Amino acid sequence: MPPSAPGRALRQGLARLGLGALDALLPPHCLSCEAPVARQGTQCADCFRQLTRITAPFCAHCGVPFLHAGQAGPGGLCPACLARPPAFAEARAALRYDEGAQRLILPFKHADRTELAPALAVMMAQSGAALLARADLLAPVPLHWRRLLRRRYNQAALLAGRLAAISEKPCIPDLLRRSRATPALGDRGAAERAMLLAGAFTLSARAAARVEGRRVLLVDDVMTSGATAEACALTLLAAGATAVDVLAAARVPDPRLQREA
Repeated sequence: MPPSAPGRALRQGLARLGLGALDALLPPHCLSCEAPVARQGTQCADCFRQLTRITAPFCAHCGVPFLHAGQAGPGGLCPACLARPPAFAEARAALRYDEGAQRLILPFKHADRTELAPALAVMMAQSGAALLARADLLAPVPLHWRRLLRRRYNQAALLAGRLAAISEKPCIPDLLRRSRATPALGDRGAAERAMLLAGAFTLSARAAARVEGRRVLLVDDVMTSGATAEACALTLLAAGATAVDVLAAARVPDPRLQREA
């Protein structure tokens, strides 16, 4: 039964009271630096200005940002997608992965700064509103169990959970499994990434029943070449998903597209 209006108002009032008490005990500070801010979970004006939101023009398929619209090929696609279309339908990201984004994402990913998830998820929900609207369910890119033990949390799962709450769509945190460990991919080319990730993801028979005939939104923190998203999408499509979209907090620009023609 949906909550009554008085019940919602009471909960909202208690939440505001709780935040007020928290602010009195721990004055709000910027998520990226120590500057004071008006509200918990926000950034100061200087840090916020350092974020580069990804807006048009960008590739209509993989979401990689262009310097200008003239870089888009037929159908608004980047050269990589024209040469070899990815298995996923569309990918979007909130932020360009530059110094400003790194000040949020690196502590979130490696320094136990899990309180950064809500702010990142709000930006992702804004950039990926169309993807969230058409998704049947959300699933995070998984970590291998050894890495999960070391890190103690999957940052993509935290983002997926927040996005599920925002969109009121179901999230299955363990839908995908990374069945074998892969080496760090940061300094590897797209072809080598794809080779290393081939067959690295699986899903259980129980999970497969929830995927068949549904559109899945795959959630990750940083999208680089798209090889991880591709490997996950192929696994989900093989299990019967009708389509897979991808939503990331940040996107690494293609260096080939960051030079003026």
